[in-house]
Amino acid sequence: ISYEEMLELANLGAGVLHPRAVEMAMNYKMTLHVRSSFNTNSGTLVKEVENMEKALYVTGVVCDHDVAKIGLFNVIDKPGIAFRIFKALAEEKINVDMIIQSAMRDGRNDISFTCSQGDLKKALAVVDGLQAVIGADGYTHSDGVAKVSIVGAGMISNPGVAAQMFESLYGEGINLEMISTSEIRISCVIRDKDAENAVKALHKEFNLA
Repeated sequence: ISYEEMLELANLGAGVLHPRAVEMAMNYKMTLHVRSSFNTNSGTLVKEVENMEKALYVTGVVCDHDVAKIGLFNVIDKPGIAFRIFKALAEEKINVDMIIQSAMRDGRNDISFTCSQGDLKKALAVVDGLQAVIGADGYTHSDGVAKVSIVGAGMISNPGVAAQMFESLYGEGINLEMISTSEIRISCVIRDKDAENAVKALHKEFNLA
């Protein structure tokens, strides 16, 4: 797989390689050979992939259970509101992952974001203190969620990967609470109780071992 794919997997919590190790290998164009210490399988080569269009369009599935979700309701839609929210979170050293803003209605939006479960208490304190400032009608939170992601350098040249992922999860009766994408990644927030079935279904859907 490519450096970019491995870096996404590492940052998503795959636990195979540290992101910094992948960055160093990518900078110096060094091939990494990842193998298991429990069997004699050939393992995985992490290296530069010249023709991304011919790469496997999905090369990995990752699930992160250390996720909490916070949603703000009916936030005033005007310049600077998102800045105030996320600046306040940054000042408390809270790392925000996924951010979703709904379409405007009557001059107001809903804003949802995720953070680690360890930061949830601090994040709730920040949000509580901001309610009046941003004109929110209220907020909710959940720590019973997980983030499942698929990664693949070939996604960009293969239409329909998102639909394929969503259909696979739909087939397991799994509801998608949040969705985030990049050129080589699609992530969904789902109920934590559904995470194991989601990972199995996606491995089967994309023919991954």
